[in-house]
Amino acid sequence: MSVFDCLAGQAAVRAQLEKAAAAARALATEVAPESEDALPQSAMSQAWLFTGPPGSGRSVAALALAAALECTGETPGCGECHACRTTMARSNPDVEIVETEGVTITVDATRSLVGRSYVAPSGRWRVIVIEDADRMLERTTNVLLKAIEEPPPFTVWMLCTPSPEDVMPTIRSRCRSVSLAIPPVEAVADLLVSSDHVSREQALAAAQEAQSHIGRARALATDPEAAKGRTATLRIASSIRGAGDAVLGAARLMKAADEYAKIHAAERDESERAELARSLGVNEQGRIPPAVRAQFRELEGRQKRRVTRVKRDFLDRAMIDILSFFRDVVVTQIGASLDLVNADFSHQIEAVAGESTVEQSIRKMDAIAVARERLAGNVDPLLAVEAMLVSLRPQG
Repeated sequence: MSVFDCLAGQAAVRAQLEKAAAAARALATEVAPESEDALPQSAMSQAWLFTGPPGSGRSVAALALAAALECTGETPGCGECHACRTTMARSNPDVEIVETEGVTITVDATRSLVGRSYVAPSGRWRVIVIEDADRMLERTTNVLLKAIEEPPPFTVWMLCTPSPEDVMPTIRSRCRSVSLAIPPVEAVADLLVSSDHVSREQALAAAQEAQSHIGRARALATDPEAAKGRTATLRIASSIRGAGDAVLGAARLMKAADEYAKIHAAERDESERAELARSLGVNEQGRIPPAVRAQFRELEGRQKRRVTRVKRDFLDRAMIDILSFFRDVVVTQIGASLDLVNADFSHQIEAVAGESTVEQSIRKMDAIAVARERLAGNVDPLLAVEAMLVSLRPQG
């Protein structure tokens, strides 16, 4: 099984990355390519920019290319060798994956990353994947620019963003572009069936409800809590009749976000604190010496930023689910021959569609989009959610 099999509905991207991996192998082994179509200088690059809508598989594509570059099998990206398996499991020491735990990627973190990019790998390449490069501020990307312009001969940079415009033109111009599209529902369902062993019916339903967002579809198909959360969110959106309902609904969403962040952060927070205590040679249960308190404060600060990011991501997903509900309302109102995203809420969709106009529904969708912008702009989450839900009241 090739590492590129995880690219659902991305045939053109798969062909591009397979050619790049073959070209890299030819460069590493100094073997002439079989045809002019596979010339190393035209197919391989040491800087890549993966773009595409959320859920299209940007970071998955980058990871697949990283695995193919590190591959020691007969065909690059064989999926069977140790290098392929460890890379796809995110445990290959030569492949560093930068996951943004805060709202932005800091300058200091980027400087440290650039420094590590000059350390020779134990295998073929040192690959650095930045999953949310759009969260880098302009001063941060300036730190990265020279490393991408003149990388060591063994280093490959891979940046992942929703749009090419999310990074500075000077960075964009130095990267090989890989553009991913939203995969078809059927392709996402096929991936879930083959990789997660869920039923075809369950996979199709999850892919449709997730609007082909691969990660979200996988969660809905395999995690009962994720499916339960989606149902609760849509019930809130479909039952608002006044400002009181909106305020109560916002409180329930915020409580769900807090609980989600607590569950996903508690165990990791404890292990990080224990690891720091061990590395500093102190007893974390006892009194922490003044000389090392700063390290613990720094860790606590990172953990708080991570919790903030998890809460905001949870609320943003909830807003996307609500947006899909009103998309279905508009589809119903205009009688379009399109499948409903939320077919399991068809009765509620018909009820809301019957008591409002298309213009009113579109205004509600605009209000949800504004709330997402406010949330991304660090507006108080509760205020943003309350304002959004109030705007979803039936209009007289």
